[in-house]
Order: sequence, then structure tokens, then C-alpha cells
Amino acid sequence: MGKLVRDRIPEIIRAEGGTPNVHVLSTAAYEIALHDKLLEEAAELRAAQDPADRLEEAADVLEVLLTVAGLNGFALDDLVRAAAHKHARRGGFDERLWLKRFE
Repeated sequence: MGKLVRDRIPEIIRAEGGTPNVHVLSTAAYEIALHDKLLEEAAELRAAQDPADRLEEAADVLEVLLTVAGLNGFALDDLVRAAAHKHARRGGFDERLWLKRFE
């Protein structure tokens, strides 16, 4: 069992006296691992208790999201534009609306 890690993690492990066992993923495996990592980071964000931890976990979510976007040919500006467009069409989440059901 393993997981996708940031690029410098093997270096950090070595500096602490460990021996990392890593390999480079294929493109298909990488994309799957990124989606798994996004879920992992989102769960860590949800579990974070204080604002500083939430900021750090939100940054991790953003890092993975930017990598997924980049893998698909998009940059941060593209994400911001798409989010703004969707916000203009469908709104945001500021009003805290919970839809129980609709008929």
C-alpha cells in the first residue's frame, strides 16, 4: 500500500535517515492517485480544528486541484474563470441553503 506524495517527500525522508521506496506512476495511475489524494486532502480539511490547520489543509486541496487541472490542460486562471461563470449562473454557497427536497 502506498500513496501519492509531494515531490520533496523522498528527499525529506532521506534527510531524516530513512530509505524511501518510490516509483513513478503511469499517466493513468497518476490521475487516479490524484483523485484519491484530493479526497484524502478534503477529508483532512474537514477534520481540521483550528483556522491555521484549515488554511494549510485548504492549501493542500488547492495544490492537488491545480495539479488535476494542469493534467487536463488548465491553469489557475481557467479555474477561476470557470468558477466565476458558474457562480454567475448558479450562485455561490454564501446563503447556506440546504435543499431538503423538491417537487
